[in-house]
Amino acid sequence: MTTPQLSLSVQYALKLADLPNRHQFRRWVKAALQGDAEVTLRVVDAEEGQSLNREYRDKDYATNVLTFVFDDMPEGVDLPLMGDIVLCDPVVRREAQEQGKTLEAHYAHLVVHGILHMQGYDHETDAEAEEMEALETRIVTKLGYDNPYQIKKDQ
Repeated sequence: MTTPQLSLSVQYALKLADLPNRHQFRRWVKAALQGDAEVTLRVVDAEEGQSLNREYRDKDYATNVLTFVFDDMPEGVDLPLMGDIVLCDPVVRREAQEQGKTLEAHYAHLVVHGILHMQGYDHETDAEAEEMEALETRIVTKLGYDNPYQIKKDQ
């Protein structure tokens, strides 16, 4: 089996010293990737996160991660998976603190989560959620982080 090829663009819409770097983002994306892909990963503020969530999901609040898959290719065209992942930094920070996780570990989990969505995984039903969460846990722990679904209660 060949290693999936990745074209990754990372965009920082805000400047903060403790954001993950491009190398970290690439490592996390590659860990979850099952085939070739062209991905743009964008880190945004709450205003942009809320605007995108409102426009594309009709939900008027900022959410942690949004995944946009470009899947309008004609049948039979064999191109790499293409899409965008948007991470809303203030939400990611708040959740990491609430869940007793490091910021890095939570970013890693959400990148893996977004990449799995790009590849067709979902969590709309209990069975889908169970499958996706098990895969996320396997990938995230293999990267050296704790189980992302095991929230620390002592925080």
